[in-house]
Amino acid sequence: MTPFKRLIDILSALFLGLVLSPIIIWVTLLVLIRDGRPIFFVSERMKTPEKGFGLVKFRTMRLGSDDGMATGGDKSSRVTETGAFLRAKRLDELPQLWNLFLGHVSLVGPRPPLRRYVEQFPDIYREVLKARPGITGLASLVYHRHEALLLDRCETAEETDRIYCRACVPRKAELDVIYRDNHNVCWDFSIMFQTVFGRR
Repeated sequence: MTPFKRLIDILSALFLGLVLSPIIIWVTLLVLIRDGRPIFFVSERMKTPEKGFGLVKFRTMRLGSDDGMATGGDKSSRVTETGAFLRAKRLDELPQLWNLFLGHVSLVGPRPPLRRYVEQFPDIYREVLKARPGITGLASLVYHRHEALLLDRCETAEETDRIYCRACVPRKAELDVIYRDNHNVCWDFSIMFQTVFGRR
């Protein structure tokens, strides 16, 4: 990561945190009142093939053990009514501005993977994680809808894991490597713009 890209991340985290603070406060109170504590969900993700960090989101599921696997239709019954709304509007991801400020992630880059998949596919993620993980990225933009269609139909954790490993990991990695090798400021802003205004 270049110093300029890091500077943009820090300034963006501060600016967006200030501008979006009323929404963040509103969502915090919404989750607290409707679903109770904990308000946030912290999931271990990988910054490098060896180093993990806690990715922060608003909690969208009922309390239960985190299995450290991809999310598919098998977990749909655990999503709260509030959580479904937050996910649909992508409001559950607002706390990641804290991860952005701390330098765990960049605005744009490969989505930070779970440890399980980094350990299962070390050669793939050794290449992918040469770039700083991001809140959004080329693979998220291009493959998000197709991934959701595949995984939402899964009825068991085993089926979700199998399809994610076979159909999602390699295709997303190809896109992540393309981004890593060709990224620039203009492309970053284009990906961010399309993430906010172009993806449904």
